[in-house]
Amino acid sequence: MVDKVTGISPSIKPPAGLEAGKGRAERPDRSAGPNFAEVLQTQTDQALRFSAHAQERLRSREIQLSEQDTATLTQAVEMASAKGAKESLILLDDLALVVSVRNKVVITALERGEQKSNVFTHIDSAILVHRSNAKSA
Repeated sequence: MVDKVTGISPSIKPPAGLEAGKGRAERPDRSAGPNFAEVLQTQTDQALRFSAHAQERLRSREIQLSEQDTATLTQAVEMASAKGAKESLILLDDLALVVSVRNKVVITALERGEQKSNVFTHIDSAILVHRSNAKSA
């Protein structure tokens, strides 16, 4: 036989937004922030960045990249990404750059004649590009 217990309230609280008698929680308003597609597009459109290591290498070797060089490098990274590359060696004339394609980050940079062993590891692709010789008028 079951006795009726009185004076005890349940210890489980209903989820936020659940009103008594409705049976469904109200959904929070998500229109205020960006949706997933917008965030994804923003992340994939990010500009090419240089790691602190790559910046130090460029500075110590007195290597300067023009805006055209950076645009060419960005295009090479986009080509590598389209082919599914993850880590690429990009040879820009006399400059060798190792790039994380997924993160769009230049990891390191060196001039071709500078490397001692001529062996690059942990890359899955190589791209040969040339600097533009066109002079702006």
